[in-house]
Amino acid sequence: MKNIKIFLTPVLILVFTVAFLSCKNNKTEKAEPEKAMPKDTTTAVAVFEPFKVMVVKHKVADYDKWRKEYDAHDSIRTAYTISHYMVGRGADDANIIVTATKFLDLQKAKDFSQLPYLKEAMKKAGVIGKPEFSYYEVIRNDDTPIEQKDRLMITHKVKDFDAWLKVYDAEGTAKRMEEGFIDRGLARSIDDPNMVAIVFAITDMKKAKENINSEAKKKLMKDAGVVGAPEMFFYKIVE
Repeated sequence: MKNIKIFLTPVLILVFTVAFLSCKNNKTEKAEPEKAMPKDTTTAVAVFEPFKVMVVKHKVADYDKWRKEYDAHDSIRTAYTISHYMVGRGADDANIIVTATKFLDLQKAKDFSQLPYLKEAMKKAGVIGKPEFSYYEVIRNDDTPIEQKDRLMITHKVKDFDAWLKVYDAEGTAKRMEEGFIDRGLARSIDDPNMVAIVFAITDMKKAKENINSEAKKKLMKDAGVVGAPEMFFYKIVE
């Protein structure tokens, strides 16, 4: 009997040891899911990519008639890598139209502007006079939806773009907002990189016109290297 006890003791120790280790392993396995890799909480930030636009400005006899023809020729624009982007109507004369269309191929866009077909289509749409075509690379753009539909497009030539941009940025968006402007877009002419186009949304038309024509603003433009008188066009976004 004593021998049996001596034999059972190591066996029992072995059984208890195995059971203990098994329990420990089970606890470890159950705990592992809690140690899973942390979720990636990094927020993806969209990087702005410059894009090209063709800006066309002209007067029409009747907006509704013109718009019907404009919309009917979307497939032709697509064939020349051009897509609709924006239509605006003059604030002082609603029959002065400005359109901005994106394009991928500059040569095709210029070929499109020279098409006899386009000339006939514009004539049919009631375009008055010779339309103005301009080609820009948009280097800053804010498409955030806002309530304001009034816009101001300023185009002017500068002596040196980088020098001008330093003065423009030093003035700052906060200052311009106090004057009734919200920065929306900044572009450089593809044919002349020192030709600049700026688009602002207008929060207060009276204040904006007073500030843009003020002596202080004229001096700022002169100090920034603006050449000649800037061209200003106030318009309202149609869509």
